[in-house]
This record gives sequence, structure tokens and C-alpha cells, in this order.
Amino acid sequence: MNPDWRARYEVAVEAARQAARLALGYFDSKLNVEWKSDLSPVTVADREAEALLRGCLLEAFPGDGFLGEESGNTPGSSGFRWIIDPIDGTRSFVRGIPIWGTLVGLEYRDEQIVGVAVMPALAQSYRALRGDGAYRNDVSIRVSDIADLGQAQLFYSSLSWFDKAGVRDVFLRLNEQTGRQRGFGDLYGFLLVAQGSGELMVEHGVHIWDIAGIKVIVEEAGGRLTDWQGQARIDRPDVVASNAKVHEQALAMLQRR
Repeated sequence: MNPDWRARYEVAVEAARQAARLALGYFDSKLNVEWKSDLSPVTVADREAEALLRGCLLEAFPGDGFLGEESGNTPGSSGFRWIIDPIDGTRSFVRGIPIWGTLVGLEYRDEQIVGVAVMPALAQSYRALRGDGAYRNDVSIRVSDIADLGQAQLFYSSLSWFDKAGVRDVFLRLNEQTGRQRGFGDLYGFLLVAQGSGELMVEHGVHIWDIAGIKVIVEEAGGRLTDWQGQARIDRPDVVASNAKVHEQALAMLQRR
């Protein structure tokens, strides 16, 4: 295993846990919620958690780049770039819903190599290093073996995102072909796919910081994550994660317009 990758992985796990604990201290309390230009919410918890992550990661690896949802992009010189979402699921966070988490992703020369997702309100922590497998609370996880779309469980965030993108009918067509559907929003649906609790997570309206860390966890668990065209990209608003066995079936439905 590449020692530079391993060293960053270990720092990422600890930094994510620290940031998640900080955010948890603000959870389910009265917070002032601000609204950004894209109408997404932000709180002091988001900003402080990201500042903690930036400090920990760049102090340890000062030549690395850093892209945070709240603080923007800082180029680096090492070929590594951290991609951070301090609270993925802020809408849930501010409503007292425990389905939110801290996401840390790391890429090396545009390849996603590390993913960490900590959901402190659920006492769950997920992590993966490229080539080393995926884990939840230090126990190895694996995607399911279901290969029939009709038996698959589909996760998504909110129907409103498909409405805004003008693809409601496309999503509903896929929805009708699956066995069961659940609206577990944001990062949680992806993690459920990685641990074998469902077969598909389909979204439209995501950002790079929502996907960078998640992609490694899904793939190291044996799954697949692409955009709706089947490209292995994380800079698109459309994304589908699966156990790999129903991926092509799902793509065929999503590409029919």
C-alpha cells in the first residue's frame, strides 16, 4: 500500500471524527440558519467543522489542495486534494433529524483514493482506502448480491430535486421498476447501498463535495458509482450508486427520455 495514501487516510479518519463531534455539539439545539445564494442552509456548525478539518489536514500535509463547501478551493502542489463537506445533510441537521454526517474525500491526480463518512448522531463511521476495502465501525462491509431490478431497494433524497432538474418522469419510471423505495436523503442512502441494505441510490442536484468521499466507500464495498450516462465522474449533478449488479439496468431506465 502506498505509504503517502495510508498516512493521509489515517489522518482523515481522525480529523473527520473530530469535526463530526464538534458538529454534534450543536445538533438539536437552537441555531441561527443562514441561506446561501443557492438557497442551501449553513450554520456556525458547518463553518467551524470545516475550519477544523482544514486546519488538521493542511497542518499535516501543507502541500495538499483543499476544496471545502464553505471555504472554496485552495490549490496545492503535491497532487493530492482534499474535498470536504463538513455537514452533509444540513437541512436535516437544522430540523433535528439525525441523518447527517461529515464527509472527507481525498483524490490523487484526479483519482478518488480515500473516503470517510462519520454520522455521529447515529454512532456510525464509514471509511475506505482504495485497495483496502470499506468499513463501518471497523467491520468490513459489502454490497448486496441482488441482481434483479424488480427486487431492488431504491433510495433517493427528495422528489423535488428531480422536479427542479426536469427529470421527474425519468426517475419515476425507474422507481416503478424497483421493489421498494425509501427517501433516505443525502449521504445515508449511498452508505446503505455500500453496506448491502439496498441496491440503488439515485440523485440529481449533488456537488463534488457530496460525492468525492462516498465514491471510494461504495466502490471499495464492491459497488459502482457513476453519473446517469455511466461515466465515473464526481463533478456532475446526476449520480447513481449501486451494488454494480443492477447498475446497467438502472442506467438504461435513466437514459430513456
